[in-house]
Amino acid sequence: MTFPSGSAAQDGDGARAVAARFTERTVTGVRALSGSLAEVALDDGRVVVVKRADGVGAARAEAAGLRWLAGAGTVRVPVVHGHDARRLVVDLVTQGPPGREAAVRFGRDLAALHAAGAPAFGAPPPGGPVEAYIGLAPMRNVTGDDWPGWYAEHRVLPYLRRAVDDGTVRAGEAGVVERVCERLPELAGPAEPPARLHGDLWNGNVLWGDDGHVRLIDPAAHGGHRETDLAMLRLFGCPHLDAVLDGYQRVAPLADGWEARVGVHQLFPLLVHAVLFGRGYAEQALAVARSAAAG
Repeated sequence: MTFPSGSAAQDGDGARAVAARFTERTVTGVRALSGSLAEVALDDGRVVVVKRADGVGAARAEAAGLRWLAGAGTVRVPVVHGHDARRLVVDLVTQGPPGREAAVRFGRDLAALHAAGAPAFGAPPPGGPVEAYIGLAPMRNVTGDDWPGWYAEHRVLPYLRRAVDDGTVRAGEAGVVERVCERLPELAGPAEPPARLHGDLWNGNVLWGDDGHVRLIDPAAHGGHRETDLAMLRLFGCPHLDAVLDGYQRVAPLADGWEARVGVHQLFPLLVHAVLFGRGYAEQALAVARSAAAG
């Protein structure tokens, strides 16, 4: 494959060199998709994506996460060709339209991914750093054996405190989230073992391949509660979500009351988004917390 004339004019981030290094192929063209993404055509007809990750250890964390997810042999992810301190090279996913059959298959595969497990809540992927990321926000992979306590201490409260420090959440509003954290042992439902999570499972990270298989990108992979991945899919929308959930429940039925716990699991991504994107997401987090606290 070649790209239109001029598409390789800008290669300031070294996409050409890093793609050639990790694929051991000659590059025939480079096309910038954004300031951090480029498609790179190779001499054997394949196209890879080079992603620039500015955070310290971010490329390593993403590569480790993709390999950990791939190691479960369930949900498909792009092949990782390699990474250096700032860049990651993966296969391009050729996309097609979402379909119900693919959605049911994705649900089954996601259930199997979660069942592959993790050593502990908060466990990073093998080779992944403790100081990782969810999107552009830092995320610490500190382990714990008790999900309610771990989730409060390492997933909800750090982002609540930062949002308060930034003025995105007012000091007088934080108490409702803190009360939910205190009540998590009773709100969390039946205890479950640590699941192998994608960790940032919003619709933009779910790619519908033209071969009828979903592929997941950009993970913030760690050991967590399986309902957190599902709650994030619901939060930001997903095509044929009912079919995804149907496929999931055929393989691994969710514990009774899971729908009432969706908001509890959405607190984490909503507070992350409040830190990154502002007050609108803080208001959503507070509304979810008020509903959970009243339950």
